[in-house]
Amino acid sequence: MPETTRRIIHLDMDAFYAAVEQRDDPTLRGKPVAVGGSPQSRGVVAASSYEARTFGVRSAMPMSRAIRLCPQLVIVRPDFARYRAASQQVMAILRACTPLVEPLSLDEAYLDVTENLWGERLASVVAKRLKAQILEATGLTSSAGVAPNKFLAKIASGWRKPDGLTVIAPERIESFLQELPVEALWGVGPVTAKKLRALGIARLVDVRACDELALQKTVGSLAAWLKRLSHGDDPR
Repeated sequence: MPETTRRIIHLDMDAFYAAVEQRDDPTLRGKPVAVGGSPQSRGVVAASSYEARTFGVRSAMPMSRAIRLCPQLVIVRPDFARYRAASQQVMAILRACTPLVEPLSLDEAYLDVTENLWGERLASVVAKRLKAQILEATGLTSSAGVAPNKFLAKIASGWRKPDGLTVIAPERIESFLQELPVEALWGVGPVTAKKLRALGIARLVDVRACDELALQKTVGSLAAWLKRLSHGDDPR
């Protein structure tokens, strides 16, 4: 670890577009909702509520398939003006805590809270406070991951969704890494994961023992980066 361990938060809004729709239209609450285009016009799912996800409905899925998986699915056309307005509220709350905010999209961002405007040393307390402020201001839940770097914080934020908070302290990094499948590595999609599993790499930590040349042959220039991530090392 670096001499001064960073305190990084990855904050991710829960089912953001669908959650905004359910917030603004009470008749949608508790129902499987998909935001996106019409199945008749080859529309795709832009976002799905957690009720819809229990049926297997996921983002980027053709809406025609989503309807087959969940015949009772409620399809809502996207309203990006409302999503942007909600996002601006969220980002303003984050920037009131630290100027070191890196938005990734309308619904997620990294924050470096090693030093913060609240003078709070515990990043877990910062994350809890941010989540509470976002809920109070927008009526929307969020999930947060707290870790010494961006790679680990990103994974942690998805660990206990929705409305989750996962903290990976420096002493917990190795035990956390041991739990992760190889698909947790950045740059490893289904095709690459299949190739890696053919090399005997099923877990993230298996990358460490893989022959360097075999790994380069499989993932090319990603090899050194994946080796680094397999040790939980992300200097960005």
